[in-house]
Amino acid sequence: LLKTHMQPERVLYVSSQNNSTIYPAFANRLEYSKEEKKIVITLHNLQKNDSDIYVCAGVMENSSSLSVNRGGTMMLIKETEQAHCSNSSWGIYGLIIVVALLFSALVCCALCRLDVKKYCQRKKPNTVYEDMSYSSRRSTLVR
Repeated sequence: LLKTHMQPERVLYVSSQNNSTIYPAFANRLEYSKEEKKIVITLHNLQKNDSDIYVCAGVMENSSSLSVNRGGTMMLIKETEQAHCSNSSWGIYGLIIVVALLFSALVCCALCRLDVKKYCQRKKPNTVYEDMSYSSRRSTLVR
């Protein structure tokens, strides 16, 4: 496997005896499996400078010339943003907290205006108290 355009270099070499060489730029970032005449190559932890056209090439025995597959595979690697807690996230959390506190204050003010104590106290049943003692009856007698 070769990189051919941006930074031409070898990536992987696998011999017919299944001996392999992974070149240093891709050490610990490349895995391959071989079944008969088919090789599956997987690249990991790609970086921006890995963008290039990759081609498979064959080396004929007793020859130093390469037989290159003209098509190749173009890989364009783009950077992606990592999901971190940024300042904007903290701003959203702060806004939610402020709104919750303001709502709580509004509820407290509304409850105070309604004079909650008046509604929460037990009301005494309506009673009429009449003094039925002897002294009070004597004064009410008609002679």
